[in-house]
Amino acid sequence: MLKQHELQAASPYALDTVDLEGFGDKLKGKVRDMYHVGNNRLLIATDRVSIFDRVLSLMPYKGQVLNQLAAWWFEQTADIVDNHLISVLDPNVMLVQEAQTLPVEVIVRSYITGVTDSSLWTLYDRGVDRPYGLDLPPGMKKNDRLPQAVITPITKATQGEHDELLTADEVVERGLIEPELWEEVKQVAIALFNRGKSIAMRGGLVLVDTKYEFGLIDGRLVLIDEIHTPDSSRYWGAESIERNRRVGKDPDNFDKEYLRTWFATRGFRGEGDAPVMPADFVTEVAARYIGAYETENSGKLGS
Repeated sequence: MLKQHELQAASPYALDTVDLEGFGDKLKGKVRDMYHVGNNRLLIATDRVSIFDRVLSLMPYKGQVLNQLAAWWFEQTADIVDNHLISVLDPNVMLVQEAQTLPVEVIVRSYITGVTDSSLWTLYDRGVDRPYGLDLPPGMKKNDRLPQAVITPITKATQGEHDELLTADEVVERGLIEPELWEEVKQVAIALFNRGKSIAMRGGLVLVDTKYEFGLIDGRLVLIDEIHTPDSSRYWGAESIERNRRVGKDPDNFDKEYLRTWFATRGFRGEGDAPVMPADFVTEVAARYIGAYETENSGKLGS
């Protein structure tokens, strides 16, 4: 794993498109550059952008952080489920096995929170009956802990489209995933989430919710894409939850929700013209990404 200074020296702008010459046909990915390299393997250039494509490209080093964190987390969870990673060739590039991607992404949540239109808190606060098909207790407040971790599946959207919200029952009813495989996916997702919570807590962070993507290789379930990074997971500072709750503030965020909130408070949710983000705020967001990377890769965490 790279140290912070190595990470920052690796590339001046992580989110510039990485054009890898000499490899097979370039595939059209949602936020990554993918190349066929033969033997059922794919070469994946690091994330260029994620949420709010037109503005996140300002943030330096984000792609390398996500690559390094995802590779580390694949190592931490390999005893729970196989993954598609073969090697990280450099800070920008992963070599993975090609997999048949399942059409459903799994989000596991332990708190009711969020600011986007599809967040569990937003739906609940708007009075949506049984959001994601869940029976939630009445009278919950934003950032309350849920009685138990819940799964809220969504379809895996293609480029330019929005994810479709699903209930757990609809995954099987619509024939998206076979019943036995869906049961395996749910069990594995909860096991991964519990592992993530345990490791994050030892680093002073609370894993609030996270997204998992799965696929099949030769018929067996495998974990694909990044996991437990600030782009795929919501982290709070453990010490800040109750302290901030007492004064009516949200917990300290260490993920892209920190960025989303900045836009949401200015009325921007990804459509139309985005407000200009000050340079010092961009720097702060980048520091939080790198801070989560350092926390989760410190020697005191072990494996």
